[in-house]
Amino acid sequence: MFPWWSTPASATTGTRRTDALADALPDLLRPGLDLVICGSAAGRRSADVGAYYAGPGNKFWRILHESGLTPRRLAPEEFTLLPDFGIGLTDLAKRYSGPDAGLRAGDDDIAGLDAKIQAARPRYLAFNGKRAAARFAGGPVDYGPLGTTIGDTALFVLPSTAGLASRWWDPSPWQALSCLVRGPERPI
Repeated sequence: MFPWWSTPASATTGTRRTDALADALPDLLRPGLDLVICGSAAGRRSADVGAYYAGPGNKFWRILHESGLTPRRLAPEEFTLLPDFGIGLTDLAKRYSGPDAGLRAGDDDIAGLDAKIQAARPRYLAFNGKRAAARFAGGPVDYGPLGTTIGDTALFVLPSTAGLASRWWDPSPWQALSCLVRGPERPI
């Protein structure tokens, strides 16, 4: 375990960090990105190993490659390579790790995400799952374009890649987003 864990994770509530500098995973943001993908919170396995989307049933790295957002399938520990492909990562609840069912409304940092996106100014912000998108938008959302922006950044909602969300899995919105992001004039 990492020294910044304040309490052991439980099966239902996850872990909340109390140290002011203890985000579950670091943001992967910088100006000039084409796309930032925002999840609800780091999964327990991801926080354990210090890499985004590291759970064995998570489809994230596979769909990034299959949709054409990356030229090859990356391993979770290679997440720091994503900016080389114009992609950044963050989560709405940075100080929590574990299942979404354990998240509380106070765990989400909506204003913080808004400020990060205004500073980085990516072309697209895509939510990996409806939960984070709905919390950010303040109500129900559908997959696809959210129909709003943060400055010049268009917002998009994707099916969650989490293994627990497999029942609702549909790669089509991921492929549609890849076409918008990459397009014929924007190769990887």
